[in-house]
Amino acid sequence: MKIVNYFKEVYDELVHKTTWPTMQELGNSVVVVSIASLIIAFIVFLMDALFNMGMSLMFPTV
Repeated sequence: MKIVNYFKEVYDELVHKTTWPTMQELGNSVVVVSIASLIIAFIVFLMDALFNMGMSLMFPTV
């Protein structure tokens, strides 16, 4: 019976207590996450390039 009560409470919370984002808010969130992901990817790319440059200076290929 506890499981049934648990699912009833979960349903009640999702239907009556949860606020869902509007399409405008969702679109804004997508833009923010996309830009942040691109910035982080660019930073990782720069770190990789600098590390590669440092390694090739320390260990030059013949």
